[in-house]
Amino acid sequence: MKWTSITFDWNLARAFLVTAQEGSFSAASRALGLTQPTLGRQVAALEQHFDVALFERTGRRLTLTASGRELLDHVQAMGEAATQISLTATGHAQSVEGHVCITATDGLAAHLLPSALKKLRQTAPGITVEIIASTNVQDLKYREADIAIRHVRPSQGDLIAKFIRNVPMRLYAATSYLDQIGRPGPQDDLTQVSFIGYPRRTILVDRLVEVGLNMPSLADHRAFCITSENESVTWAMVQNGLGLGVIPEEVADTAAGVERAFPDLAPIEVPIWLVAHRELRTNRRIRIVFDILSHSLAEKS
Repeated sequence: MKWTSITFDWNLARAFLVTAQEGSFSAASRALGLTQPTLGRQVAALEQHFDVALFERTGRRLTLTASGRELLDHVQAMGEAATQISLTATGHAQSVEGHVCITATDGLAAHLLPSALKKLRQTAPGITVEIIASTNVQDLKYREADIAIRHVRPSQGDLIAKFIRNVPMRLYAATSYLDQIGRPGPQDDLTQVSFIGYPRRTILVDRLVEVGLNMPSLADHRAFCITSENESVTWAMVQNGLGLGVIPEEVADTAAGVERAFPDLAPIEVPIWLVAHRELRTNRRIRIVFDILSHSLAEKS
């Protein structure tokens, strides 16, 4: 290897990688725990170093240039290698054994955890995992779980919380159902449209109104024909043509027979937080699982 040919700083490459994965400087700065100006300077320094533009700025969003896409393939491999080095250095992952309990919503457990746990099995096969798929907030303080994946930041001061990324979610419906109702626009009369939601639906309605949907009044009980706390049940109802439901883009966009109900509306951004007790700093087993989850959940599927 020609070591003198490696002249750039890994921190700059990492700033570029996370920005490309998150899609904006603001999201990337949160993920790395940096200020937005600092992150922007790191990406600009990498662009200057290689004398190429890596992103095209369109409003608040960033789009990779051709040079950026080419560089991203190599930097992603570097990121994977850096993660493996960290895991090896912090605990000889292959030799670590024991049990770790993870709690997450059923949707996160079903759609995002499998790829993360596949990496865990390859890195630390001696660690066994129990998954509590529930919307109930498990109390890490009293060891009901070791690690939690949540949509809200915990308020307890003795927990370690890491923001991972926002998950864009939209209203989806089966193509057959949209054919039936005639594909109304977001400001049309939606009183005859069936929605699938959650029992505590006020927050959901408020978010849909915020992104520009003319939601029927909550007093009209026909609006939500089916409610369930279970995200997987909601997804199954949507796929079977029973109404419109809010589903993550990365789950629904690739599904056959399902499409965005109002494709021009902005998505609802739902955060993912990774949470553990402060024992994380001293327990190698939990640290390994936390690091792998952090890296894997940050990647869009």
